[in-house]
Amino acid sequence: MNNQKQQKPTLSGQRFKTRKTDEKERFDPTQFQDCIIQGLTETGTDLEAVAKFLDASGAKLDYRRYAETLFDILVAGGMLAPGGTLADDMMRTDVCVFAAQEDLETMQAFAQGFNKLIRCYKYLEKGFEDEVKKLLLFLKGFSESERNKLAMLTGVLLANGTLNASILNSLYNENLVKEGVSAAFAVKLFKSWINEKDINAVAASLRKVSMDNRLMELFPANKQSVEHFTKYFTEAGLKELSEYVRNQQTIGARKELQKELQEQMSRGDPFKDIILYVKEEMKKNNIHFMKAFQKIVVLFYKAEVLSEEPILKWYKDAYVAKGKSVFLEQMKKFIEWLKNAEEESESEAEEGD
Repeated sequence: MNNQKQQKPTLSGQRFKTRKTDEKERFDPTQFQDCIIQGLTETGTDLEAVAKFLDASGAKLDYRRYAETLFDILVAGGMLAPGGTLADDMMRTDVCVFAAQEDLETMQAFAQGFNKLIRCYKYLEKGFEDEVKKLLLFLKGFSESERNKLAMLTGVLLANGTLNASILNSLYNENLVKEGVSAAFAVKLFKSWINEKDINAVAASLRKVSMDNRLMELFPANKQSVEHFTKYFTEAGLKELSEYVRNQQTIGARKELQKELQEQMSRGDPFKDIILYVKEEMKKNNIHFMKAFQKIVVLFYKAEVLSEEPILKWYKDAYVAKGKSVFLEQMKKFIEWLKNAEEESESEAEEGD
């Protein structure tokens, strides 16, 4: 037997692995920008053609590596320098948000394009969110018209779920707030957002990211009042947003009041002091007790500040006419419970006799 191993056949050509460090980068940011801008220039302002070009280019160009450059171009027409300015020596394109017509319909079309692109290349989602956060910090570097377009676009993107409401944190930048840029931007943004959805949907999105109680921070500290916020946004045509913030503030004040009342009662504070505190809070916060009336009465009853007799007397004939139906309806179940408890007590007393 021949123990000599037979030589295995080999392919005529051999492939050798190369180290990544030996591979030349296919594009750098400038080359990537030139390719995108050239393609956009050739497609023109037809946004459907632009969408097709961007869809096809994703297979050839490195969107993952150069996401920031891509979005800079699509929004501002070229790569942005720190602060939001376009470099003079770089290529530019007019096929972008900032060069488009300043109206909601046009921004809706751009929003649809961004949405399609991100759905196609899911990994761009995080990069786009980071881009918008950056753009909001650069607002002072843009013209008023550019800010308006960006605000409308952002509102639509928030409405269709492409963006998360957490991006609004960028608007709380101290310089933007101080110079009134944040509040003015928010007006355009909320108008387009509410136009696409409604105030309830907007409120739900804000609550998810704990932003529902921070809207007054769009103004400097010395202007962070419900009165100022309401006046500013109502005059700008956003009455529903003003009412929402006012309601949020009232609800918060009522919760704080109830908490403080419970603490005062548990300490055994004098009844006169408690009444004085309630009156001062009502005056300071302009609190309306329509919805909280029953809770406060029950709280007083449990703390033995109020007994059954005055509560039942008030319900029967001592109430004032203002808000009568609302207050009586709120108290109905509690009054029934009191009456039943009183009847049971009387019954037990009779049996004892």
